[in-house]
Amino acid sequence: MTTVTTPSLAWHLRPVSSQDRDLLIHIYGSTRLEELAVANWSAEQQQAFILMQFNAQDTYYQQVYPQATYDIIQWNGQDAGRLYVNRTARDLRIIDISLLPAYRGQGIGSAILAELLQEAKATHRSVGIHVETFNPAQRLYERLGFQRKHQEGVYWYMEHTPDSVLQTSTTA
Repeated sequence: MTTVTTPSLAWHLRPVSSQDRDLLIHIYGSTRLEELAVANWSAEQQQAFILMQFNAQDTYYQQVYPQATYDIIQWNGQDAGRLYVNRTARDLRIIDISLLPAYRGQGIGSAILAELLQEAKATHRSVGIHVETFNPAQRLYERLGFQRKHQEGVYWYMEHTPDSVLQTSTTA
């Protein structure tokens, strides 16, 4: 478990357990609220859609990234979101970082990303993430030094390559 305390922020990660399924569905559903707000669906239809999409995403992540870390983000002792990271010799791939609406805009995501960037720099790796083209979080990633590398459907692949990685790759 990672615990980080910054001025006015106390967050830590705990591994996802089988008891977290409802929480994970809730976190996932919170990322689809704007999209569902314009759908002419009943609450039951929306919930069925969220459950179907969550199951598909979860199955995909587990199959493609079996060695990844799957964590619950806790802030001041409260479950606030999820962070999934796949670590390889070359990079840290952020599979998913999502915060519940009540925890967005408070610097939690920035603090977590800063910690991942420090880990990557210390181990001479880049950090990558796929971000939907319409996701406002792109601005945060760009502020932190991520660059758009290529577009894949509705996603931009963004990457942060610390100076140490650039120096390592140019000397190889």
